[in-house]
Amino acid sequence: MSEEYEVVQEEVNKMRQKEERKLGEPTGAFKGATWAALIIGVSAYLIGLFNASMELNEKGYYFAVLVFGLYSAVSLQKAVRDRDEGIPVTGIYYGLSWFALIVAIALMAIGLYNAGSIILSEKGFYGMAFVLSLFAAITVQKNIRDTQRAREMN
Repeated sequence: MSEEYEVVQEEVNKMRQKEERKLGEPTGAFKGATWAALIIGVSAYLIGLFNASMELNEKGYYFAVLVFGLYSAVSLQKAVRDRDEGIPVTGIYYGLSWFALIVAIALMAIGLYNAGSIILSEKGFYGMAFVLSLFAAITVQKNIRDTQRAREMN
């Protein structure tokens, strides 16, 4: 019986070693939640856009604003974190990153405010899907960088 116990203990120890995270690495559950939030936010936005009864040029506008917003949010997060970690970031890039995110949010807000063909609940839906997508994109990028850094350090 002690041999069986030792074999089981050895297997448990192997499993624990595989499951251990590196110091500073986000948990698997948090990584999964952020990817799920990004997929849900972007998918909901795009499905809503596909099913919308607006002109094609309006759909293109809202799609471009989403892509611009996602890129600018990730770019700003990277610039802020680089500065915080002492990695050189030029002032022009840092300023442009802030400017791009502000413009993306303003374009979404102005577009939704002036959209006469969209009812108020749809405007709220697009706004919330947009914000969820931006937040999730920032968090996914942060998780990727934290994981990479934790593995490099350990």
